[in-house]
Amino acid sequence: MDYPLLSIVTFLPIAAGIVLALLLKGDDAAAQRNAKWLALIVTTATFVISLFLLSGFDPANTEFQFVADREGIMGCRYKLGVDGISILFVLLTTFLMPITILSAWDVDTRVKEYMVAFLILEGLMIGVFVALDLVLFYLFFEAGLIPMFLIIGIWGGKERIYAAFKFFLYTFLGSVLMLVAMIAMYVDAGTTDIPTLMAHQFGAETISVLGFQIIGGMQTLLWLAFFASFAVKMPMWPVHTWLPDAHVQAPTAGSVVLAAILLKMGGYGFLRFSLPMFPVASDLLAPLIFWMSAIAIVYTSLVALAQEDMKKLIAYSSVAHMGYVTMGIFAANQQGIDGAIFQMLSHGFISGALFLCVGVIYDRMHTRQIDAYGGLVNRMPAYALIFMFFTMANVGLPGTSGFIGEFLTLVGIFQVNTWVAAVATSGVILSAAYALWLYRRVVLGDLVKEALRSITDMNWRERVVFAPLVAMTLLLGVYPRLVTDVIGPSVGNLVDTYQAAIPAPDAVRIASE
Repeated sequence: MDYPLLSIVTFLPIAAGIVLALLLKGDDAAAQRNAKWLALIVTTATFVISLFLLSGFDPANTEFQFVADREGIMGCRYKLGVDGISILFVLLTTFLMPITILSAWDVDTRVKEYMVAFLILEGLMIGVFVALDLVLFYLFFEAGLIPMFLIIGIWGGKERIYAAFKFFLYTFLGSVLMLVAMIAMYVDAGTTDIPTLMAHQFGAETISVLGFQIIGGMQTLLWLAFFASFAVKMPMWPVHTWLPDAHVQAPTAGSVVLAAILLKMGGYGFLRFSLPMFPVASDLLAPLIFWMSAIAIVYTSLVALAQEDMKKLIAYSSVAHMGYVTMGIFAANQQGIDGAIFQMLSHGFISGALFLCVGVIYDRMHTRQIDAYGGLVNRMPAYALIFMFFTMANVGLPGTSGFIGEFLTLVGIFQVNTWVAAVATSGVILSAAYALWLYRRVVLGDLVKEALRSITDMNWRERVVFAPLVAMTLLLGVYPRLVTDVIGPSVGNLVDTYQAAIPAPDAVRIASE
């Protein structure tokens, strides 16, 4: 049976964006207000419709559900569907977008274009998580770059052009390799259908390329091509340098979407492509991922300690948190992958909220320098409380969602490699160091700076923006089953298929001799 629900959730924001772009004329106060209200109503409606997805979803069924399948053009099929791994990312996107729109209520330059960019971006991001055809996935994956490029390049800070181009080129170059790999997969399997490809066995025999022996053969080559794209998107160390620049220059709402949703596409790609389609290569190259993740966690946490700009600090913290995710995914056991998905969802709420916290004081003082603040608790007690809550959640305080994600990934990696687990656990201490240091310098102490004496606390709109994020961070921290019950069966199925596809160690040794 065909369900139009997924198509509605994916294309409603895009359609609304196009209608808004074509029909709304003028740039006066009334037109700006109408653009904001339309964007808010459409994003909220998309969220409400996506709740019907969740209510009709059966976690015990590990197949794809709500499948929409149509003949497309040029051999590309229009095929959408969700399983336990992707459904929560769709909900994360639809949940955060109304909050993002509400946080950008004070924007007054080119408001219509701003709202159009966010609406189209929402549709494209959801498309990435629901696409079940290679070509369709690639189109959504790449097209999402364009609105984000415009958001950074038009509404960003002083260095916005540099940051926008850096973001675009880094992510685009990685994806070109992925496109080549997709063509190779189509030639090998004769289809672009993702569920069929997940069941297809790509060659894993050792092959010779330009005189080099490639262990794992075609799988290794395809894995590396996909890795190039997803590692930049996550971003993993050492290809993370675009992220701090993009965050610093992006407007607050752009930073929220970038941190909370766009980074998750890399992790989702690993779960959807690398593990199920190239299991032999994933197993061979897992140690590389583990050590890259461990370096990312420690190195970027140390770099975060040295930052003067609040956004830069939180951006480096995001790279460190994504290190836990990649580590958990390639541990390839139930706890590791559960933890990685949980960490991605939790990071969506927490880092989104931290960027909003920076946005609140940036709107008042127009500076992101840590040194420009201090003693805000005296003038902004409500803000100090919210900021403290999300700082603690970012550190991974028990009772918040940050703790569950980190704990599960560390349990997962410990079963596979105790050394990596030990290095990664030190990252927890470092994350506490930079997060608390930031909080102390910005919020605590005496109010000595003259400019801050007239600063006002959060208004009702800002409080409304934070309320759902606080609720979700607490709820998932206290009752993680909300997530684990949905993802558990699909993850279990992924782990079982993965383990079954990996040859026994003796077989690998004999084959390589």
